[in-house]
Amino acid sequence: MLRTEPGFELRRYPAHLVAEVTVTAEFEDAGNRAFRNLFGYISGENRSQSTLAMTSPVVQNSASEEIAMTAPVVQRTADAGSYVIAFVLPETITAETAPEPLRPEVRVRLVPETLSAAARYSGRWTQASYQKHCADLVAGVAAAGMTPIGEPRFARFDPPYKPWFLRRNEVVVDVAEGTAPESTATEGTAPENTATEGTAPGDDGAGR
Repeated sequence: MLRTEPGFELRRYPAHLVAEVTVTAEFEDAGNRAFRNLFGYISGENRSQSTLAMTSPVVQNSASEEIAMTAPVVQRTADAGSYVIAFVLPETITAETAPEPLRPEVRVRLVPETLSAAARYSGRWTQASYQKHCADLVAGVAAAGMTPIGEPRFARFDPPYKPWFLRRNEVVVDVAEGTAPESTATEGTAPENTATEGTAPGDDGAGR
């Protein structure tokens, strides 16, 4: 984190890898639609037969490699009615070492370094809640004299069985370089990739 502004944190994310899938679905259903393909990729449906280590660090050996399931799960708008759902891969995996997906729907992509504003909130994974917090974030960024760029994205950090009022969610939007004088604070890491047990992008309730 670079610094805290009213209503959001200013962060610099280093370049990192994601495994992602594009789905056509309602906002609340997009994560569930993508989960099977993404979970399959990190569970062994790849050329090197990688398997999932839900709560352990990444381990490599001559036979196979384990890929830790990470948080957050990131969702962003693609085209009308479509969303891109992504798992952030562990920092130890590079573009050269990332296993090749077997399913054509799954893509491994390098996300470049970004300067971003992020706002944290709790609650259910509904479009109405996301849109409200997204609007608040964009307004806060503008009020701080910065220029938001690109499509905002939704990040979820918890499994669906966690009570909605305890869930950690974030809305993130990139900020134009040069519009936010940076402090000397420590730079951030890739979107948090500490292993989380059973993280699945479903929900079980109505909006809030």
